[in-house]
Amino acid sequence: MEGGDTFSVHGNGNQVDHKAFHAFQKSFVQVQSILNQNRLLINEINQNHETMIPDNLGRNVGLIRELNNNIRRVVDLYADLSLSFTGPMEASSGGDSGGKLGHKRVRHVNQS
Repeated sequence: MEGGDTFSVHGNGNQVDHKAFHAFQKSFVQVQSILNQNRLLINEINQNHETMIPDNLGRNVGLIRELNNNIRRVVDLYADLSLSFTGPMEASSGGDSGGKLGHKRVRHVNQS
């Protein structure tokens, strides 16, 4: 980028703040790190399950909880990214949303 803090997105004239771009990039790096950790957790869960050793199966309970928490974190990161991206886009489009996007995240609670 030459001498500015903004750059064009999709060639349609919309400008994206340099700081916002780095915030998106940081969030995507966090998501990728969590997903990599999830891959390792899933591999360990599968290995423990294949052994059918009671201690290993018991350990899977904690690993599955950690996996579920990681998935929640990824969902939250993507939701925050979505809100960060669509908020400025709606404001620049002139739409009168009253600052609200009309999207509501629903958290599903496990009843077990």
